[in-house]
Amino acid sequence: MSVIQTIRNRYGKIAGAVIAIALVGFIISDARNGSFGSFFGGHDSNIMKVNGTKIDPKEYQKRIKEFETLNAIYNGTRTMDDATKAKMDEQIIENIVYETEIEEQCDKLGIQTTDDEKKELIYGPNVDPMIRGFQLEGNQIFLNRDTHQFDPAIIKAFEKEITEQAQKVDPTGKYREEWETVKGYVLRNNRINKFNVMFANGLYAPFFIAKRTAEDQNSMAVIKYVKVPLSVVPDNDVKVTDDEIKAYMQKHPGQYTITQPTRSIEYVSFEINPSSADTARALGALADVKGDFETTKDNKSFVNGKSDEANSYTEAFLNKRTFMSRFADTIMEAPVGSIYGPYYENGSYRLTKIVDKKTLPDSVKSRHILVLTKAQGNDIATDSAAKMKLDSAITAIKAGGKFDSVVQIYSVDDGSKAKGGEMTITLIQKPSMPKALGNFLFEGKKGETKVIKDSNENFSGYYYVEIEDQNGIAPAVQIATIAKTLAPSDSTVNAIYGKANEFAGKNTTADAFDAAVKKQNLDKRLGDNVKINNFTIPGIGPSREVVRWMYEHKVGDVSPVFQLGEQRYVVAKLISIQEKGMAAITPANRPMLEQKVREEKKADIISKKYSGTLEAIASASGQQVQEADSVRMGASYIPNLGFEPKVIGYTFNQAFNPNTVSPGIKGTGGVYFITVLNSISAPMPGDQNMQMQMLAGQRRSQEMQLMNVAGQLLQMDMDKRADVTYFPSNF
Repeated sequence: MSVIQTIRNRYGKIAGAVIAIALVGFIISDARNGSFGSFFGGHDSNIMKVNGTKIDPKEYQKRIKEFETLNAIYNGTRTMDDATKAKMDEQIIENIVYETEIEEQCDKLGIQTTDDEKKELIYGPNVDPMIRGFQLEGNQIFLNRDTHQFDPAIIKAFEKEITEQAQKVDPTGKYREEWETVKGYVLRNNRINKFNVMFANGLYAPFFIAKRTAEDQNSMAVIKYVKVPLSVVPDNDVKVTDDEIKAYMQKHPGQYTITQPTRSIEYVSFEINPSSADTARALGALADVKGDFETTKDNKSFVNGKSDEANSYTEAFLNKRTFMSRFADTIMEAPVGSIYGPYYENGSYRLTKIVDKKTLPDSVKSRHILVLTKAQGNDIATDSAAKMKLDSAITAIKAGGKFDSVVQIYSVDDGSKAKGGEMTITLIQKPSMPKALGNFLFEGKKGETKVIKDSNENFSGYYYVEIEDQNGIAPAVQIATIAKTLAPSDSTVNAIYGKANEFAGKNTTADAFDAAVKKQNLDKRLGDNVKINNFTIPGIGPSREVVRWMYEHKVGDVSPVFQLGEQRYVVAKLISIQEKGMAAITPANRPMLEQKVREEKKADIISKKYSGTLEAIASASGQQVQEADSVRMGASYIPNLGFEPKVIGYTFNQAFNPNTVSPGIKGTGGVYFITVLNSISAPMPGDQNMQMQMLAGQRRSQEMQLMNVAGQLLQMDMDKRADVTYFPSNF
């Protein structure tokens, strides 16, 4: 004890100081990597900054959860494939940027959602459409049971039920969570919707533009022309320099100014495909079961036990309309008991056994009356009482009573009562019906009636059924199919990964990458203009990890192996980095830019080379003089010429005199030399009121066109103005 006390007395303060220093170091370290990272000069944990507003990962994850919930409620989709999820992630990022920008404008303009508006949006008679269409398990729940119309009074009752009776009606809290998600989304977006509507309604088409448009549409000309194709000047005769390309880009800044950074890669893809050994394995598995498949009497159990496709056996009869296979005709002609295959279809090798053949209608129209003895496991009537009730209904019909009226009195099938007991069943739906009922409908005769009993653990009762019509009577076949999926085995996947890994490990420089691609005759592909907020790359698909790598490396770097889903391995080389501003000339865009400049130079050569009359130009260039007799000012398309707006513009240029030859006009298909033979402008209607009505209609049409694209134009403009900094490693 004395030793311990001595240590405490002598070193207690030192130990305390050491602990304090360690704690401070721990806090600073945590802060550098946490929410205070940027303050301490460490890693910024935010997803992005929009005009200085930080968006943290919690907000991003909240939006993902919100999107998934809304997608499940309104689209019925609770699971998403990788491509859909990647698209969703990109949309979420874009939405956050746009909403942040609009909210700033709303703050400046004082646009708010008042408490009264909030109540109206959620509980009022004119609720937001998303509230009106709210669903649980695919059913709209705010519909009045009697009128089947939206009833806002049900909303409060629903909230009370999921709150006060949560253990009974919503023990998992799922319904409450979905409802709160929808409410939050509606309230958050109300200000944004207000701003968008204000912007759209502020658009205006001036009267003079409507008048000018009407005049342009009534202007027509007849021209003669000679089209000299650019190909008359060989490509080898026109050299293009980088300085000429830069000058061309500066001349067209709108096309080549980059508003958001991009990256481009070249990559090789190692596809994960089944090998010949995998094919042999699948075929061998079918060969092993074929003999037993031929002799088995229990096709259902055999198929469900041997097939790779879950619940693949069905008792449905298929006809030529419903048998969706390119082998359908051959299989339908095979005898009962025989086996067709193996054959390859839909990613699997298959054996198909012909179980039965019949001639059956494709659909049956019938009407019925249903009385129950048991529903949802509860007894509701004795068997004798149910029979007596059904007998009374049959007697009433045979005595001359109308079937649809008797149905309303006796039948308990609410689904068909509204249609007078009528229902139409297709052949493919037959297995889902009570067996005796399905057999009667499809194997009975038109006009025949029958009383049918159906019974199981939860439901029992009697049907009185009449067959009204049978359509599409044709041969049908019942089949049993064993499928063995053709998929790459683990050994195949490992071999492909080994090949990709060896390529990446041996070729770590740009030159080595290119040399190996050429030597191994690999297909080198381009992933061009990839933005920092992209989650997919054209040609690759969902590939967020590749995008992140692109923004963390320099030109010439070669990536490690990326596994993208279960389809492929990818090794990439970063070939260009494009920041904001004028686009750089890269290996990816140079061929296109070079061609643009070459076409400009060719057009200039042709314009200077040929002159004189159209006939002289045609003779010298080996072309023909042609005529276009319906060139309209308000159009961009000329019959027989195609899309040539510059030709149209020159045709109606007031400084261009009729019956003279124009200088060379560079069009989309060549260089044009034109002569205007005749130009007319149809007069506006003489009646002043008619003119005003016509122009008013023109204005309304223009304003509607503007309003239809207002949201898209607004978002494009706001995004260009926004100052957005992304932190891709945090996505």
